[in-house]
Amino acid sequence: MGEFKVHRVRFFDYMPSAIRSMAFNSHTERLAVARADGAVEIFNFADNYFQEKVIAGRDGRSIEALCWVGCRLFSAGLDGEITEYDLENLRPRYSIEAYGGPIWTISGNSEGTLLAAGCEDGTVKMFEVLEDRIQFQRNLSRQKGRIISLSWHPSGAQIAAGMMDMIRIFDSETGHATHRLLVDRGVGASKSREVVVWSVAFLNDHTIISGDSAGKVQIWDGLTGTLIRTHLVTKWDVLVLAVSQDESSVIAGTSEGTIVQFQFISSTVGQQDKLWVRTRTFKNHSHDVRALVHTDSAVISGGMDTQLVVRPLLDKVEKNTQESALRKIAFPHRNLVSCAKKAGLLLFQFPDHLELWRLGESDRNGTPGESLPVNRKPEKLIQLKTKGEDHICCSALSPCGSWLSYATVAAVRLYRLQISSNNISIQKVSKLPRELKSVHQLCFSSDSCRLFASSSFSSVVVVALNQTDCKYLHTLKHKSGSRQPIHILSPSEDGQWLATANTDCEIHVFNLRKMKLHCSVPAYSSCPTAVSIHPTTGNLVSVHADQQIFEFSLKQKEYSEWSRQLQRQGLHPLWLQRDTPVTSISFNPNNPAHIMLHDVFMFCIIDQSLPLPEAKTKFYNQMILRSLPQPQRLRESHAFKTCKNFQHLLSVNLLEDLSLVVVERPLVDIVAQLPAPVRQKKFAT
Repeated sequence: MGEFKVHRVRFFDYMPSAIRSMAFNSHTERLAVARADGAVEIFNFADNYFQEKVIAGRDGRSIEALCWVGCRLFSAGLDGEITEYDLENLRPRYSIEAYGGPIWTISGNSEGTLLAAGCEDGTVKMFEVLEDRIQFQRNLSRQKGRIISLSWHPSGAQIAAGMMDMIRIFDSETGHATHRLLVDRGVGASKSREVVVWSVAFLNDHTIISGDSAGKVQIWDGLTGTLIRTHLVTKWDVLVLAVSQDESSVIAGTSEGTIVQFQFISSTVGQQDKLWVRTRTFKNHSHDVRALVHTDSAVISGGMDTQLVVRPLLDKVEKNTQESALRKIAFPHRNLVSCAKKAGLLLFQFPDHLELWRLGESDRNGTPGESLPVNRKPEKLIQLKTKGEDHICCSALSPCGSWLSYATVAAVRLYRLQISSNNISIQKVSKLPRELKSVHQLCFSSDSCRLFASSSFSSVVVVALNQTDCKYLHTLKHKSGSRQPIHILSPSEDGQWLATANTDCEIHVFNLRKMKLHCSVPAYSSCPTAVSIHPTTGNLVSVHADQQIFEFSLKQKEYSEWSRQLQRQGLHPLWLQRDTPVTSISFNPNNPAHIMLHDVFMFCIIDQSLPLPEAKTKFYNQMILRSLPQPQRLRESHAFKTCKNFQHLLSVNLLEDLSLVVVERPLVDIVAQLPAPVRQKKFAT
């Protein structure tokens, strides 16, 4: 596998934000997730749950609800505004004031023509969804308390609203309230204590299901306004409900971290009448479950513990398959760390600031597994806080460590760094080309003389850097017609090529000497998660969300023989079963046959000179090989050398001196920084 001196970095205090709301688009199989810091993430469930887009948050933006209308995404929050997002340029398209105070919930009708917003002032405000915007239509009759939750009847004729101590049913045509359903406070509760109806669901047969702060899930007849059944599921709050598409199952999330499932089934064998029966309880969270989605085959949940959990329903999927495995998404599917390979510097990206660190040094060599004494400790050189309210969407550090750049939705910033042993100076480049706007990704060339910025319409802006300023050179465009954002920029070491990948699963390679498109890699159905160009062979290596690996020759403009052999034979089942994407690819200049890559749980070197592993071969065989004699070791070796000695990898980089920089963020450290659970169930209580 090769020996490296490894810098194990654990001083990147990455802290994900709590999940506040989720919305699932069943037509495109996209899940939108809103975080407490105002960020919105889009996951593609059809492509191995890949996090394909992130829209950076903003100070003061509190998202309480998300809603898909067709392929358009809307959010609302306590700032009293409804926002529509531009999913091509990864920014809010516009925000409209509802003039009803804080907005607690939004919900769209099944036709996608109306959007209802529940406000603090007791109004349900109706907005008409037009082609390029939404327009206020009217208010439903005003109530005395705030509107906490909303649910449309599938016909669109009625809408149920959860409030304090009651549920109101409105006629959406006339705007008048037709029923008032009083929610009791529960046995032994104080009369002065109000019950908050946190969530409601309005089913096709006019059944209304509610979840409230008294820990009850209640079933109501929406035609007569009468209570049918009460299920007490917790001593604390039922915060959220979600209904399956066929309306045969409902799940409820609680402030204890549990999820309770109810199914519409016969309570006894042979009985014709069906009831809502409590069937399962899941415990996948340590804190409040704030958001739930019920797909045909899984329960998706998120909350204060920051993790997105996908729990397959085993009666809906085939057992002992990849689809039946529990999946927890705890880390981003993109790099938040930039490395200056020639200077031994690391740049850490936080939502509202950047940190620049210098790595420690050791002048000793040791045996494998030995910890070396450090001559110079790691040192934080700069903490750079952003100006304005917008959070950072991307950042980059030049390989020589002399340039630093970051972008928000509103602007791009570029700084010139001068670092010596004792002195540090940082100087902002005041005049940037006007073409640098709406930037999604930033990257420097290997000689640090150019800055690449992916921009709107899947284009790349090229900027030349010199000692004092920067100058616009060219905008690189491809001919596919895709408007999806570029999420990967990868320049070659010799400065000739730039590879780009967008969320339409396209990979384009540009010739930087001629400033034009060189070729496009044949389209593959899964989105690229990492792309890199080999410094010796000039081949492009890509890894995709479904874990497939390809090698494409830029000279021949075709897949290499090694890549074809890999596709003919197929990858090992254990490689394909991994549930986190490869986020980085690099190469060892001392050994051109080695491809180095990593995901959250493992670091891997693929040796192209060795045979590929057969399906029945032991895949993780490094420990066994060490104990074998040399001739047998050579016979048993295969191309994939994996190392699982590290905990939760955020970044792996190879420095110029051929030492590895491994940035770890153990999940236990994140959990230790979470606030104490609001409610925690104790044994036998």
